[in-house]
Amino acid sequence: MDAFGVDIGGSGIKGAPVDLAGGALAAERHKVLTPQPATPDAVADRVKEVVDHFGWSGRPVGATFPGVVVGGTTRTAANVDKGWIGLDAAALIGERIGAPVTLLNDADAAGVAEMTFGAGRGRMGTVVVLTFGTGIGSAVFTGGRLVPNTELGHLELNGHDAETRASSRAKEDGDLTWARWARRVQKYLRYVEGLFSPELFVIGGGVSRKADKFLPLIQGVSAEIVPARLENNAGIVGAAMAASAAATGPAGGV
Repeated sequence: MDAFGVDIGGSGIKGAPVDLAGGALAAERHKVLTPQPATPDAVADRVKEVVDHFGWSGRPVGATFPGVVVGGTTRTAANVDKGWIGLDAAALIGERIGAPVTLLNDADAAGVAEMTFGAGRGRMGTVVVLTFGTGIGSAVFTGGRLVPNTELGHLELNGHDAETRASSRAKEDGDLTWARWARRVQKYLRYVEGLFSPELFVIGGGVSRKADKFLPLIQGVSAEIVPARLENNAGIVGAAMAASAAATGPAGGV
């Protein structure tokens, strides 16, 4: 069965139908740039553009958001316009596309996909999935169950919001070499490990495609560290899973 997922990020909005039997995209994803400023109305228009590209009108859609989401309401907005804070974003986007929308945190969606189809499959200990992009998203699992909205990218590290130092954007903005950026990621992973003692870190986001350039440089972390198998499609897959679960069972069935 196919479902549809949209991944809303700080720099891009991408989506595709997903084959839920295998966790793979059922068509090549369509991506548009995130509007700047990323106001709710402007982003909703872009989500509609992605959905309409596939002729998915009238059918349920899952969507991710780069911040805390509780019951379809967006509580934080670190890398998008502050107008999202306290907004019933699921209702706004649903109105715009003319279909029910299930909204969840972007890293939580990616994590659910990786735990079901990817690098975390079958792991029942504590697993931390981290997505490195405009910011750093996090999803924490124990016993295979998600602890939602952890937002570990906003931990304070050496007096800074961690994602301002160790995200992919920080690498690009600072024109950092892989080695220098890896040292920052290493420091961040050690800090997270000290708090959660995970057995596994799964590193996702677009940078996961180049994992061979930085993961071998990371030292002093006891947990196993692996790249996300679904790479930057994990959010789309997880969003589609959420839409399917909402349509077939109680909300939050992912």
